[in-house]
Amino acid sequence: MKYADEYKDKQQVQALVHAIRKTVTRPWHIMEICGGQTYAIARYRLEEMLPPEIRLLHGPGCPVCVTPVETIDRALYIASQPNVILASFGDMMRVPGSKEDLLQIKAKGADIRMLYSPLDAVTLAAENPDKEVVFFAIGFETTTPIHLMALKEAIRRKLDNFSLLTSLFTVPPAIETILSDKDCKVDGFLTAGHVCAITGNSTYHRLSEQYKTPMVVTGFEPVDLLYGIYRCLCQLEAGIYKSENAYKRAVPEEGNLQARALMDEMLKPCDQEWRGIGIIPNSGRQLRQELKKYSSREKFRFHPKEIRFPSACIAGEIMRGKKQPGDCPHFGTACHPEHPIGAPMVSSEGVCAAYYMNKK
Repeated sequence: MKYADEYKDKQQVQALVHAIRKTVTRPWHIMEICGGQTYAIARYRLEEMLPPEIRLLHGPGCPVCVTPVETIDRALYIASQPNVILASFGDMMRVPGSKEDLLQIKAKGADIRMLYSPLDAVTLAAENPDKEVVFFAIGFETTTPIHLMALKEAIRRKLDNFSLLTSLFTVPPAIETILSDKDCKVDGFLTAGHVCAITGNSTYHRLSEQYKTPMVVTGFEPVDLLYGIYRCLCQLEAGIYKSENAYKRAVPEEGNLQARALMDEMLKPCDQEWRGIGIIPNSGRQLRQELKKYSSREKFRFHPKEIRFPSACIAGEIMRGKKQPGDCPHFGTACHPEHPIGAPMVSSEGVCAAYYMNKK
């Protein structure tokens, strides 16, 4: 198959559902680790097609959802400073900080721009030399190289009024944190095809062997996802635990070597807080010391207050695979996309928003 529509083919979907039903003999919990996959599962109602023995869990695969409250508050503080333009992707605008979100302070007069590309922020910096332009750079390994390419361009153009506020995450440490939990329910993972297209699969080989957990690299269309579930199920039923690439049309074993080299050149590992989960060692990336003049964390001294994650939101439990969106008493009532209590109700790739929009 060569075209996206072929991966939505009803006959292929039905054949895979039949194969899954024929293979399963006992209950299994399989977690997808990507927000794009979560959205597709909800949109195409794939869970309703699966036998009751298979339960899908929804991991921390949305960078908007896991960006911590402290980082949102830092962005709010920077955006409130004089002569600052803060630029961001649109799905960050409604993510709640400890008191406000970016849209609320924009309404009060802060200069906040919604952009489609970090390179547009570089253009803003060139056009506004009297302003400090800050791009709110969030993401997993998939989008990190795009932010770094924008920074490279700003450096090439000698734009000292450009900086990045980074909130960058890496997926394997989150998987390891979930599997290390003594109450872990996850039997197998669908790993994120877009992430693996950048990073390659070497780390997942180690994790699957160490934790005796199948990890299947999976795409984003219904046939991709059902085939990933099927391959994961085949391993579980046979007692096999390995990393398997079921998305070879997009994911080479070694990943994208140029993107990996760019990240190694400009970033270093750091401990990173994941909203609702806590600090995961070496799960983040930050600019190297020689690039600190382009770090908004260095340019703007922000002293965060002690913040407690809102008790009304159970996102952390959902992203660990211990609960489902429907287990939250506020889901779809007090918490909805127009009034999100927690970050997973903001982005379309957030698990709560995905299920709210597609299962009403």
